[in-house]
Amino acid sequence: MDTPSGTIIFTTVGRTHYGFDVFSLHIASSVERRLTDGVSVNFNARFADDNGNDIVFVSERAGSARIFRTRPGNSKPEQLPGAPESFFHDRPIITQDNTLYFISAHEQPDRHFKNWTALYSVNPNSQEKAVTRVTPPDTADFSPAISKSGKYFAVASYGSRSWGGEFHEINTDIVVFQPSEPETRVVVCERGGWPTWSGDSTVFFHRQADDGWWSIFRFDIPENLNLSPIEPVRVTPPGLHCFTPAAFHDGKRIAVATRRRGVNHRHIEIFDLEHKTFHAVTEPLNPSFHHYNPFVSANSEFLGYHRFRGESTQGESTVPNLESIVSPIKTLRLIRLNGSFPSSSPEGDLIALNSDFDINGGIKVARSDGSKRWTLIKDRTAFYNSWSPTERHVIYASLGPIFRPAGIAVQIARIQFSPSDLIDDRDEVPCEVKFLTLDNTGNNAFPSCSPDGKSVVFRSGRSGHKNLYILDAVNGESEGGEGIRRLTEGAWIDTMPCWSPKGDLIGFSSNRHDPSNDAAFGAYVVRPDGTGLRRIEIAGPEGSEEAARERVNHVSFNKDGDWLVFTANLGGITAEPVAIPNQFQPYGDLYVVKLDGTGLRRLTWNGYEDGTPTWHTVDDLGLSGLSLNGQDGDKLEGQFEEPLWITCDI
Repeated sequence: MDTPSGTIIFTTVGRTHYGFDVFSLHIASSVERRLTDGVSVNFNARFADDNGNDIVFVSERAGSARIFRTRPGNSKPEQLPGAPESFFHDRPIITQDNTLYFISAHEQPDRHFKNWTALYSVNPNSQEKAVTRVTPPDTADFSPAISKSGKYFAVASYGSRSWGGEFHEINTDIVVFQPSEPETRVVVCERGGWPTWSGDSTVFFHRQADDGWWSIFRFDIPENLNLSPIEPVRVTPPGLHCFTPAAFHDGKRIAVATRRRGVNHRHIEIFDLEHKTFHAVTEPLNPSFHHYNPFVSANSEFLGYHRFRGESTQGESTVPNLESIVSPIKTLRLIRLNGSFPSSSPEGDLIALNSDFDINGGIKVARSDGSKRWTLIKDRTAFYNSWSPTERHVIYASLGPIFRPAGIAVQIARIQFSPSDLIDDRDEVPCEVKFLTLDNTGNNAFPSCSPDGKSVVFRSGRSGHKNLYILDAVNGESEGGEGIRRLTEGAWIDTMPCWSPKGDLIGFSSNRHDPSNDAAFGAYVVRPDGTGLRRIEIAGPEGSEEAARERVNHVSFNKDGDWLVFTANLGGITAEPVAIPNQFQPYGDLYVVKLDGTGLRRLTWNGYEDGTPTWHTVDDLGLSGLSLNGQDGDKLEGQFEEPLWITCDI
């Protein structure tokens, strides 16, 4: 099977601003220490010793999520062996016999819309470093935990079910098994996530209670595991959210991450099980940082977590414009952008992007090696960019609020500037803005320019429904109706069009197969004259259950016009969403597929929402100088949001 080539540029919601490091706190003295080195993003750690120094953790410094271990006396962490073919590792555990357990998502399930994550083990000291799958075949597991003596494991398991589409609280059960007999598994509690052991007999976990508050629950393991599921007992009270628990082995305390009314940040607290009281841990130290996913040392003296490293600590302090990500296809390069909706200049040396979608947003232009970025439009909401293939100085964009109803005013604009103004000692570049759509024509957005530079296809809500139109790229539409023609028509949503480089096809997303469902988008192509409209069968044939569940967006053609890159929900959930910063769709992975629906390949694996991909206009993107050092970029300030669906207004 032939494979695609070139470079794909995309965005990941919030990820470029995380700047996570792992910290430990000596509980008795409240002294906090940073345990990781300020390189990339470091998270989801566990102690590997009792002194609070040695940890195993996940880091993305190698271009994907890999497992590392700190070694006292070593300045750099040691990368541990994982699954070589995996681009996602999570929740590592080092046991007393030096076995490394971890979550990975490299083995594809038997069908679409199943979660890929499973538990694996490896002996880092063995010569062959063979990786063993612990999770049974056809089963998905999350969030492993091991009991004090190592007798039992607990996981949040999705079982063999097809993913139900949920992305706030995922419908996992707590499953317990012995490491010596991993195939003998017992569902000890239905509906729960993020298990943690106190000793060898008590498990705590989180779930959303019936009153709406995320809370910690507990149950005790019976001597006979082969019983029906246990009814758990709620531990933490209503009135605040508690999640991602870490239990002390003394049986008296648990560490939890909390969200409280009137507090804008997630913090770590210790909950006294006997007195039902909370002890604030991180808020007195760092009141303005989010703190995530606590973990406790075996001797109960140290508490760990990850947070934004802060501006005063050493380490990476700049968000690079571009970051190289490991690709599963050797002929294809993946570049993460600090921004959204990238579009390349005809020569491929410049990239247009949107850095934000609020009133402070606008349009920026960056060199394709990341070395410099300029502001073209500021203090004006702009989104989605399309560089004219024939004019180095013209970019098309949408000006107005993003993701709004059909009647809200958004305009298609032709933005013209002089490339000679792109000089290093200047940050802002003057430009001329010409609206191509008329006032009072509703929501006009997502422009894509034709290869000859004469026309722009876009989505408009002017009829009351969002359909596709083709517009004169220079003069726009007139009051008499000249300069514009309708391409698609119907009481559904046709959106995010993309013109193929050869000019023969326009790709787009649509729910025309199920107009009542505004989340059911498939990938379609149509000729510019309106003929030949067809759906690309990705998850399954038209009319199948799999095809009905597709959510495919942001299609983009490669240079030869025979492959599409897009975002989709085909791979389900990769990490518990409540444990990470806000993601609108934690199932937004990147895929490529041929126009005939064959050759489907997944490109990204993580707990984030990847989106707005585009194929770079040239295959040979000059990225030899791409590095975290020497790039122009934003100051790293840890600006990201808690999950917006976690509210204290209950």
